[in-house]
Amino acid sequence: MPRDLRPRPPRIDEIVTGDLLEGDIADLGAGDRVEGMQYRGGDLSERDLTGVTIGECELVGVSAHDTLLRGAVIAETVIERLEAPVLRAPRARLRDVLVAGSRIGSVEFYDNNWQSVRFIGCKLGFVNLRGAELRDIRFTDCTIDELDLGNARAERIAFEHCDVRSLDVTGAKLGDVDLRGLDLAAIAGLEGLKGATMDGMQVALLATSFATHFGIRVVE
Repeated sequence: MPRDLRPRPPRIDEIVTGDLLEGDIADLGAGDRVEGMQYRGGDLSERDLTGVTIGECELVGVSAHDTLLRGAVIAETVIERLEAPVLRAPRARLRDVLVAGSRIGSVEFYDNNWQSVRFIGCKLGFVNLRGAELRDIRFTDCTIDELDLGNARAERIAFEHCDVRSLDVTGAKLGDVDLRGLDLAAIAGLEGLKGATMDGMQVALLATSFATHFGIRVVE
């Protein structure tokens, strides 16, 4: 019997936040720990929230331009309609997080650790996930200008009805990464695609890139 070549899908846990208390996002500061809060509206732009821990919360309609979330921990949290032209969150940890209907421009997610994270209906610019550890991630109905997975370790990642203009997998270690639901324009670091799954049309459209990578001359 032939081996099942289909990639294992992400294992996404449902987020149950329960009863939440209304909070004022302006009260959030570096190193704070908050749980069971709902934040509606407000502006975190240019705020330093290094080391903040957010658990079992909802953030809806929050602005966060040039907010620093270095080393932040976000768990069992729903984020909706986040507006962040620039966001800096290096070495952050996300577990059981849903990001929906958000617009994020240039974002630093390098050296992040993500588990059970979903992005739904989001528009993302340059997403820097270099050196990140990613497990059980799903992107649905998202547009991403540039996705940098250089030197990242990614396992059970899936894209559904997504558009990525440029994907960089240089030095990446991929396992069960399903790219079939992705409209992909360009890939850098083709050797890093080992462990990914693509469909025939995607491979055909990238034939010129593959030929160039392997030094193949194509002559009609």
